[in-house]
Amino acid sequence: MGLLNNVLPFSLMAWGQLHIESGLTAILNAATAIFGVLVAAAVFADERLSMRRALGVSLGFLGVATAIGLDALARLDLRSLAQLAVLAGALSYALAGAWARATLGGLRPQVAAAGMLTASALVMLPAALWLEGLPRFDLAPRTLLAVGYYALAATALAYLLYYRVLAMAGSGNLLVCTLLIAPVAIVLGALVLGEALRPRAFLGFAILALGLIVMDGRLFSRRAPPN
Repeated sequence: MGLLNNVLPFSLMAWGQLHIESGLTAILNAATAIFGVLVAAAVFADERLSMRRALGVSLGFLGVATAIGLDALARLDLRSLAQLAVLAGALSYALAGAWARATLGGLRPQVAAAGMLTASALVMLPAALWLEGLPRFDLAPRTLLAVGYYALAATALAYLLYYRVLAMAGSGNLLVCTLLIAPVAIVLGALVLGEALRPRAFLGFAILALGLIVMDGRLFSRRAPPN
């Protein structure tokens, strides 16, 4: 799990984003939801790919692409190593979700998260020391606060939720949440950084919401006529 869910995707996506636009990176990252549903359907009998799930994920991906800008997809070039690296990271996340459900189901979320993060830290430590040297501690308070947030909230707490949701909803449903990364980033960019919130963003959010509603299915089951 340390390799599949941390070391490989973090390294591949970080390197890929150095060479391609952030919008295209976000769209390629959203492919995690598609890979997650497909891998889960191939591995688990209770997560088979239904027409409703396939349509919902496709609409969600289209919503993300619309919110960011469909022109970003025009720059997709599968011969680009950077783009392939981001897609490989997305596939690694999908494989990690299936692996976790298959092998770590009996562990408490605290144990699974701690083991995964400890293992990934040990794997990356030699490379970090070689590339960056010993860590510095004479950092600005806001930098230390940001590091603390990433460590405690965005990593430790996030992975506790990850394993809890995995046990409740399955690996395919777990990774659908990656569709929400781009919309949240767009809204925060508008609220915090004053970036323009374009009309296409609202259209993309609506398409994404429709995709999630289709995947959930409960709204349509309520409207179905009784037998």
